[in-house]
Amino acid sequence: MIQITPDIALDESEIRLQFTRASGPGGQNVNKVESAVQLRFDVAHSPSLPDGLRARLMHLAGRRLTAQGELIIDARRFRTQERNRQDAIDRLTDLIRQAAVPPKQRHATRPTKASKRRRLDAKRRRGETKRLRVRDQE
Repeated sequence: MIQITPDIALDESEIRLQFTRASGPGGQNVNKVESAVQLRFDVAHSPSLPDGLRARLMHLAGRRLTAQGELIIDARRFRTQERNRQDAIDRLTDLIRQAAVPPKQRHATRPTKASKRRRLDAKRRRGETKRLRVRDQE
């Protein structure tokens, strides 16, 4: 089990890891060792996620989400498979933690009487300035 928050834990069987060859530095091993990791997590059908969290996670995932609702995270920052694997899992948990925080409810507010008066006074002063410029040019 991967503990995300005190309430949310993912079963490791829900995560699929696929290892591929990474481009970039690596010396003689670069064409032999499959150190890059592609993590796949089915957000749309995961039993571990509540509905509200699922919707926020799908919104946060953006382009990393497939049409079938699968989240794909590529990790190839490090040279070793184990560090890339841990990096991919860490990035998944961070993303889920971000989605776990519900957005604040917005309370509609209205401008105060004084702020309305200030705005209208500023508009009046600006109009007066422009009107004076027109008279100067004639």
